[in-house]
Amino acid sequence: MSSTSSANYIGIDVGTGSARACIMNDEGDILAVASEPIELWQPQTGYYEQSTTDIWHAICKSVKQAVSESNVSPESIKGLGFDATCSLTVFSIDKDEPVAVTGPKFDNADGKDRNVVLWLDHRPEQETEKINATKHNLLRYVGGKMSIEMEIPKVLWLKNNMPKELFSNCKFYDLADALTHMATGAETRSFCSAVCKQGYVPVGVDGSVKGWQEDFLKAIGLEDLCEDDFKRMGGVNGVNGEYLTAGELVGTLSEKAANELGLIPGIAVGSGVIDAYAGWVGTVGAKVKLEKQSTDTSKSADDVSQAFTRLAAVAGTSTCHLAMSAEPVFVNGVWGPYRDVLIPEYWMAEGGQSATGELLKHVIETHPAYNDAVEAAKASDSNIYDFLNSHLQKTAESQKAPNKNVSWLGRHMFFYGDLFGNRSPIADPNMKGSIVGLSSDKSIDALALLYYGAMEFIALQTKQIVEQMNDSGHVIQSIFMSGSLCQNDILMDLMSTACDMPVLIPKYIHAAVVHGAAMLGAKAASHADGGKGEPLWDIMVRMSKPGDAVYPNKDAAMKKLLEAKYRVFLEQCDQQQKWRKDIDQAVADWK
Repeated sequence: MSSTSSANYIGIDVGTGSARACIMNDEGDILAVASEPIELWQPQTGYYEQSTTDIWHAICKSVKQAVSESNVSPESIKGLGFDATCSLTVFSIDKDEPVAVTGPKFDNADGKDRNVVLWLDHRPEQETEKINATKHNLLRYVGGKMSIEMEIPKVLWLKNNMPKELFSNCKFYDLADALTHMATGAETRSFCSAVCKQGYVPVGVDGSVKGWQEDFLKAIGLEDLCEDDFKRMGGVNGVNGEYLTAGELVGTLSEKAANELGLIPGIAVGSGVIDAYAGWVGTVGAKVKLEKQSTDTSKSADDVSQAFTRLAAVAGTSTCHLAMSAEPVFVNGVWGPYRDVLIPEYWMAEGGQSATGELLKHVIETHPAYNDAVEAAKASDSNIYDFLNSHLQKTAESQKAPNKNVSWLGRHMFFYGDLFGNRSPIADPNMKGSIVGLSSDKSIDALALLYYGAMEFIALQTKQIVEQMNDSGHVIQSIFMSGSLCQNDILMDLMSTACDMPVLIPKYIHAAVVHGAAMLGAKAASHADGGKGEPLWDIMVRMSKPGDAVYPNKDAAMKKLLEAKYRVFLEQCDQQQKWRKDIDQAVADWK
């Protein structure tokens, strides 16, 4: 497909397993998407590492392929935007080269430039405990506790384990900021990265003067980072550093980067964002008339206030839940509120489920009937998820379930699925799963029922997160999904019915995140004439495509059943915490 638009934009999305590039025209149409895998190293349990050298090579391949497939000329590309996982990236101060994060020697002996500590790396357990023990005021802005997934605990781990002289020569980036640095040479940082994952509190918020909190860094043992006005973390905005909101102009593509990407120098590069936030950009601006929508008739349907009622659920291995508000809203177990990270002066909150796609995968692949189900799926020319959904629907028919509703099959299955810990709203990495309703059945029927239980759990936990956010002051009335889970009809029906609100499925189900990154490129290009540029929200409204809405199931019996199951779900959640506390007290004297 070729573009007749005079301007095109590139979005680059770096996920946990791959780098993707999309070409988008000025109407918001995606012309091509290309993907390349990236390497992941696990030197020991709980350690996950990547390499910006490897990631950049994958980006270059995917950009070249996407440009070729789209048939656009490199000269037509006016802007480029990045998103990436919230992973700590380390470069040397003196040579601006990757610094290995693998101990004990940190010497890059394998030549792989493993300088990225991935978001899911859990090495800094003690450092995270030390940070949260300070009870510093900034922790209010990360849901009350700094997560082990964030970057300051990882920096502290490096200080505690690296040779002193090596650590003193390190500068630190979020991965998205490292990529804009590699593309332009600029040391600009994004508010999205610094505020959401690095303990930066924007100037003016709660008395913050420089953004970075000097007393906090000194209290946890990172006084080194305070030197030279925090230069190793990006400096002080407007003094010796620059921080930008999503898509604002970082600089232009350097000659070196352009040659490697197969592009021309001078393309506008926008300030990057964490991948889930690109999902917000790529979904919530869609023009759609929902049955439940803002009732403020003084605002137009395209006003930014519409975003306040829309929860972006960016689903993949895990799910992130993002909501915007005009004023700060504090929610226990939900990260934020974060100011300025996407649109200036507005606030974002980030909830999440530690495992959704990964939970379904785990439940299926560890069941005794997994191999039989795979063979049956192949025979029916479908994937395992579609096969199990079909199996549930056929079973509901054969068992004469009321209204053929598959929820009837799982009425006595009580599945609590925090197998990978809880991100929101409990914010407890020690939470585990529990199941009531197990039998000795090892058949595909039993696998399908357990799989249903996991889907029901995902829906009920989404309801728990939405309720907690709305009880605290948010006004969420709809869920804007993205990711592969959107294609699961049973799960979307469960989520809409459990939460009692519409769920919007985007046009670009698998490309919503990289679509959002391309919009950041359009935002950067709008600054090219030196002006303020087009507001990001206006770009989102203009470039987003209508999606399909899933509304709550009208089956009153199903709704009543899910309400009862939700009460059980909450009890399972509370009881686990109580039981663990009781047991911990009982064994407190054990040596």
